[in-house]
Amino acid sequence: MRDTAAKVRGTAIRAYRETRARARRYGRRIRQHWRTATPQKRQTARVAAGSAALGLAVAVTAVAVTGPWDSGQRTAERSRAAAREGRSGGNHTGEGPGGTGSAHAPKVLAALNPEAAGGAGSRSGGGAPPPGSEALADALEPLVEDGDLGKRHALSVVDAATGKRLYSVKPRTTLTPASTVKLATAAAALSARGADHRIETRAVRGDDKDEVVLVGGGDPTLSAGALKKLARATARELGGKDAGKVSLKYDTSRYSGPVKHSIGTNDNLAPVTPLMVDEGRLEGTSDRPLHGPAPRSAEPAADAAEAFADALEEHGAEVDGDPEKEKAPRDAEELAVHRSAPLSALVERMLTYSDNDIAEALARQTALASDGSAGFESAGKAVRARLDRLGLPLDGSRFADGSGLSRSDKVSPALLTSLLARAADSRHADLRPVLTGLPVARFTGTLGDRYAGDSGKAGAGLVRAKTGTLTGVNALAGSVVDADGRLLLFAFMASGTKDGKAAQKTLDELASALANCGCRESPSAG
Repeated sequence: MRDTAAKVRGTAIRAYRETRARARRYGRRIRQHWRTATPQKRQTARVAAGSAALGLAVAVTAVAVTGPWDSGQRTAERSRAAAREGRSGGNHTGEGPGGTGSAHAPKVLAALNPEAAGGAGSRSGGGAPPPGSEALADALEPLVEDGDLGKRHALSVVDAATGKRLYSVKPRTTLTPASTVKLATAAAALSARGADHRIETRAVRGDDKDEVVLVGGGDPTLSAGALKKLARATARELGGKDAGKVSLKYDTSRYSGPVKHSIGTNDNLAPVTPLMVDEGRLEGTSDRPLHGPAPRSAEPAADAAEAFADALEEHGAEVDGDPEKEKAPRDAEELAVHRSAPLSALVERMLTYSDNDIAEALARQTALASDGSAGFESAGKAVRARLDRLGLPLDGSRFADGSGLSRSDKVSPALLTSLLARAADSRHADLRPVLTGLPVARFTGTLGDRYAGDSGKAGAGLVRAKTGTLTGVNALAGSVVDADGRLLLFAFMASGTKDGKAAQKTLDELASALANCGCRESPSAG
C-alpha cells in the first residue's frame, strides 16, 4: 500500500515539475515574442487589446440589457518558427583553434595569385606588361567626365606589382566611404587577431555551484543549432538528467558603450552585443538567407539566454527562474565552449555580403586585442591604430563604426588602394582574405546582380570589389586583372550623387574599362 502511495506521489511530483517547467518556458517565449516584435506589431497588439477591452464593455452592457450570456467557446492558436540548425556555416562547438569545418564565403574564382598576375610581393609583375598612365587616362576620363559621379568624387588606380599609382583624381581627398570602410575593418581585425583566431561563446560556473553563466564573446554568427549543442554539452557537465536545479545568468560585459548604432533601430544591424543568435534575426525569418536586411530583436542577448535556458531543460537541467544579466567570475570554471569559424572566414563572409553585424563585431575584436574597451568610439580608434601600424595613409580618416552605416566615416581612395596593395603583398599573407572575400562581378554577393548590361559585360567574372552605398554616396573598391594580365587595384568614390543607380552604373563601367584595357606602357613593352 505504501509503495503504491509512494509511486503515485512520485508521479504527481514529476508531473508538477514538468508542468511548472513548461509554464516557465511558455512565459519566456511570450516575453521573447513581445521583445522581438517590431514596433508596428507592438502597436497593433496595443490597439487590439484596447479594442478588446472596449468590446468587452459593450458586451457586458448588452448582457445586462438582454439577459445572461448562455455559453461560449474559446480556442487558442499556436505557431512556432522552424528551428534553425547549423546556420553559422559549420559545427565549431568544442573545436580547438586548429579545428576543421570552418565556413567560407563562396569562391567562384580561385584565390588571387599576385605572383602570377603582378602581386606586390613580386616586383616583376610575373611577366605581364605594366599599364601606361596615359592610356589608362584615355580609357577612364571620358567615363569620369560624362558619368554620374557628381561634383565630389575621387579615384585611385594602383599597380599591385609595384604599388605605383597609375591614375588618380584627388586620391587623398577623404569622403564618406559607406560599406567600403569594411575593407579597413577587415584589415585591422586580421592584423590584430590573426586569420586563424576564433571567437568563443562559453558556459561557465557562477559564484554558486548551481549557477551557470552564458558568456558572450562577440560572435554574431552563433546559430540556434550551435547554441543548442552548447547547452547539451553544458547539461552533460552538470550531470545530465541528474543536473538538478540551476539558475542561469548571461554576461555581456565583453563590450562597452551604447548597443545601438547612431542610425537607430534598423533592419540592417541588430543592437551590437557580444551575445546573440543568428545576428539577432527574428523568428519567422529562418526561411531567408542569413544576410541582407531583416527584422531584428531589440534584446538579442536576453533572447539568446532564454533560448539557452530552454535547451538546458531539454537536456535534463531544471532552470530556476528567468535568466538574469550578471558578469561571470574572473576565474570561472568552464563547462562548455563554442568557437566561431576562423576570422579569415568571417572576414570573407562580411565582405561578400556586406554584413554589418560581422563588421561591428570585427571592429570590437580589434579593440579587444589591444586590451581596450570595445564600443563604437574605442573600436574606431583601435582600427585606426592598426592601420597606422601597417603604414597606410590616414590623413583625414575617421572611423565612427566598423560597418560604414555612419556618414561620419571618412577615408580616401589612396587609403583603400594602399590597403588592398598590402593585402596583395606576400609579406602580409594574413591580410589575403581582404582580397579573397571580395564579391565577384555578376557571380557572388553584392555584385551578383551587377555587370549584366553591355557596358558591364567586360567586367563580369574579372572585377572583384567591395560596394558602398548610402543615399547620395556611391563607392567601389577592389581588384581587376586587365587585358594584359596585370593585377590592378582601384578605389572609386563619389559623394553627393543625384541618381544612385546611374552613379552605380558609372562605377561598374569604370571597373569594366580597367578589365578591358590593354594599356601597355609602350608598344615595345610586351
